[in-house]
Amino acid sequence: MLHLRMITPADRTEAVVKAIETTVGTTHLVVLPGAAREPRGDVVMCDVAREAGDELLQELRRLRIGEDGSIAVENIDLSLSRRADAAEEEAPGEAADAVLWEQLTEATHEESTLSITYVAFMILATMIAACGVVLDNAILIVGAMAVGPEFGPLAGVCTGLVQRRPRLALRSLAALLIGFALAIAATTLFSLGMDAIGQFHEGMLDSPRPNTGFIWKPDPFSFVVSLLAGVAGVLSLTSAKSGALVGVAISVTTVPAGANAAVALSYGELAQMWGSAEQLLLNLGGIMLAGVLTLYGQKALWATQRGRWARRPAKT
Repeated sequence: MLHLRMITPADRTEAVVKAIETTVGTTHLVVLPGAAREPRGDVVMCDVAREAGDELLQELRRLRIGEDGSIAVENIDLSLSRRADAAEEEAPGEAADAVLWEQLTEATHEESTLSITYVAFMILATMIAACGVVLDNAILIVGAMAVGPEFGPLAGVCTGLVQRRPRLALRSLAALLIGFALAIAATTLFSLGMDAIGQFHEGMLDSPRPNTGFIWKPDPFSFVVSLLAGVAGVLSLTSAKSGALVGVAISVTTVPAGANAAVALSYGELAQMWGSAEQLLLNLGGIMLAGVLTLYGQKALWATQRGRWARRPAKT
């Protein structure tokens, strides 16, 4: 269940209440006339089944409640109520399958911000991966994959394209490309510094690396894995199962490929550098393609159910 708390202009409160009452899967409606001070208006609260949340939010946006008042949405971890149970039963489908597009857009917007923290995580992850590729240490590679924050901008690009929000897509793409560019540049300097103090040497990069040599040798399996990871990552976001993102992060060679490119560049190993760059672009492209297709598939699935659950006669 979701809990909605709204501040509504007094002249639109009746329309908001009607929208809530006629939406499948809503309950626990509370109206507090004149309770809000900033902005001034009425406070309206209700609970709604996650499956019906997106339809209700769209209607509230149509009434411009977000522009002239406010809409806050919270997940309810525990609700001991027969009415809540009945509301969830009334809304067809499963909560885990429902997509809250406004929530997804907001989450990806935050995750794709080109902030100091985001860049710092990108640089640190790439430096850890550089140590992993030079030492042929799979544990360090997995750790770097888990630390890397690149899936946020990837999801932002997918969401922006599907929702036709070009600013979000361009913002996310810029964060992705600039983040990798800065991380590779910083890791190149890091590699040169490690070489200067005797911790890295060119022979470590040229010697056989059974655990990490695949990073700069893209093949069809790389693209297949990136497609599967893209689907899994988007599903983990839309279903609020963020724990699955850890598995997605350590399944695709993005940050390690950037790290191998940086180390190879520092030693002038152009073959490895271009191979790593190709691996990186292949995986990024595969994730974005799969993410876009998954979101379109989810959108089509819920569109087919809209006629059944979006609106019903007012509840008595």
